Amino acid sequence: MRAITTRAITTAAIATACAGAVALTPQLLEPTRASGTVAGPAFRSAAGHPSRRPAAHGVPGRTHTLPLTRLPSTRAVGRRDVAGVPARTVAPFSLLGLTWNDPAARLAGTVEVRTRSASGHRWSPWRPVQVNDDDAPDERSPDRATGHLRGATAPLWTGPADGVQVRALSAALPAGLRLDMIDPGPDAADEDEADDVLPADADDPADGDDWSDEEWSDDDTYVTDDEAAAEAEAEEDAEAESRAGEADPGGRPAHGHKPRRQRPRGHRAPRPAITTRRGWGADERLRKGGYLYTSGIRAVFVHHSDTGNGYRCSQVPSIIRGIYRYHVRSLGWRDIGYNFLIDKCGRIYEGRAGGITKAVMGAHTLGFNAHTMGVALLGDYQRTRPPTAALRALERLAAWKLGLTGRDPRGTAALTSSGNGRYRRGAHPRFHAISGHRDGYPTECPGSRLYALLPQIRQAAARLQHR
Repeated sequence: MRAITTRAITTAAIATACAGAVALTPQLLEPTRASGTVAGPAFRSAAGHPSRRPAAHGVPGRTHTLPLTRLPSTRAVGRRDVAGVPARTVAPFSLLGLTWNDPAARLAGTVEVRTRSASGHRWSPWRPVQVNDDDAPDERSPDRATGHLRGATAPLWTGPADGVQVRALSAALPAGLRLDMIDPGPDAADEDEADDVLPADADDPADGDDWSDEEWSDDDTYVTDDEAAAEAEAEEDAEAESRAGEADPGGRPAHGHKPRRQRPRGHRAPRPAITTRRGWGADERLRKGGYLYTSGIRAVFVHHSDTGNGYRCSQVPSIIRGIYRYHVRSLGWRDIGYNFLIDKCGRIYEGRAGGITKAVMGAHTLGFNAHTMGVALLGDYQRTRPPTAALRALERLAAWKLGLTGRDPRGTAALTSSGNGRYRRGAHPRFHAISGHRDGYPTECPGSRLYALLPQIRQAAARLQHR
């Protein structure tokens, strides 16, 4: 998530040296509503495949915004701009980030925040915010056609809070700089818990009558929700006929749509247990309609969310709902960017809607979102070693997903760049089948401690495929 530039590193060093000079004295004000509230429209959910059933939870949530204002500087700061939000009481939130008007602009500097706990009413120490969020949709992708795209920092999980203070130091602050505070809404009890987690599948890990996208065109395809729902219904009908001995499981679907799920071939790995979008409480009214599919997964890009490590696993549904709302409402994307997320307890969560067995195109690795899967380990693993449970979950997920197209986790794959800061548009670099975000983009993501373990993860995933 951290872009590596000489300018950013130099600015960060200067900012660290003068942090004491720009420190703001906490000043509690009367309870004040944030200056803006972002809310939004209606839709349907997706679990194993796009569902025709309405969303299970109408989980409430809210985005509050506050503009950053210029603050008095000192001689130690020099000519650098200082902006922030003085300490104040705000509506409850649990995740925050800074956004600005131009998605191509960079915030070259430092951002720090402190928050007040909603329960203990104590102020936290100052915490750094990763200034540029390097997870991004590809150029010319539908995610960039929403008309609401904004530049942003990485989101930071704070836990339930009702007070905030922000300070930003930069050589040039981007226009429209604001603080976005996300209330992910409470967890909702679901009477139908069977739909919340897809259990590990040891016997038929890949639903034997799936079809491989690689048998057809290599073009990416946009599918509306109605088309996806009709396709899902036709697939269910075909499965029912197959069980009754009335259909050939190897044939093309009779309804004529291009199939989206991928047929496993050769080496398989069992599907791990996966908490669905319904399980973490995705409000399907937030995302934009339709799905974007790509023709088969060739590689996995591993990320860390950079949202912090100080969370409890019971809070993870709220964290994911916060990231989801941040990506959609604050950044202007169609849906959450990651295809899957993994918490430090080793639980796997469905990310972007469209079907877990399908090749859904996400918004996670600028330039290489086609033909790849983006999986984020929740936390910051630059200096902290990822928990073993999370690593094992990553191995199982990668082994299963790559197995759907017969990919060896120890192998490589050629991908075509749509353009980014490292690879020009049309370049054809080769990547490990399990790569880190930094392999495709100039960033520190997925953190040095996690990145160093990727060779071991490739070997372990291969063993799960019985290679």
